[in-house]
Amino acid sequence: MIQTQTLDYLDGNVICKGQLVLPAGDDSRPGIVVFPDISGIGEHPLGKANRLAEEFGYLVLVADVYGNGKAPAFPEAGEVVASWLSQPDSLADRAAAALNALKAHPRCNGHLAAIGFCFGGATVLALARSGNSDLLGGVSFHGVLATPKPAVPGVVKTKLLVLHGADDPFAGDLVFFGQGGEIKSKTALEFTQEMSAAGIDCQTVSYSGVVHAFTIPAADSFGTPGAKYDAVADRRSWKSMADFLNEVL
Repeated sequence: MIQTQTLDYLDGNVICKGQLVLPAGDDSRPGIVVFPDISGIGEHPLGKANRLAEEFGYLVLVADVYGNGKAPAFPEAGEVVASWLSQPDSLADRAAAALNALKAHPRCNGHLAAIGFCFGGATVLALARSGNSDLLGGVSFHGVLATPKPAVPGVVKTKLLVLHGADDPFAGDLVFFGQGGEIKSKTALEFTQEMSAAGIDCQTVSYSGVVHAFTIPAADSFGTPGAKYDAVADRRSWKSMADFLNEVL
């Protein structure tokens, strides 16, 4: 039987309150950090973490990216996320703090990967682009692809899997405004060109007719144009993730 407990860790002087999901047993296992969507730690990321522990036996930490265990309410949340996206180095540092906390757990065997949804997908990509982690593999589900600091050759060692809705409007003409200024969104094609130019081992899968937030059943109630759950893409993307994690870990 899996167990869930709070795991406090630090990013500088900020206390982050993650949720640690432990698989049955006391042996060492690979570790997976789950980075939530804009809503923070809640039913969706915890459900995915439980599945990772139950189905595959991974040690899982659902990360607290916002800090102090609190997620901002809408519409402030959009502004906070935009601010984080405009500061990829700070976002990578916050993500690395979660990764290091999981690595230090006595049941972690040191083999680490991360998955993320929406904002969490962007967090995975920021961590990978930084090159400053022991991350073996990263998976982005309907994540924001844009960044003011694209990957450069010779830096990124993390293998990536990017699972994307082909009709996701948040990868088209949307513009984010954060502390670092304006960030124009990046199409899936532009993203793959960035990865190729930087020599990164990255597979990008686009699901035709699928939009944003396709793994989140509650997306249909968000009232956000361009965000909708898709059961087929959810199932297929999870299988792709499972195969990828089995390969890199």
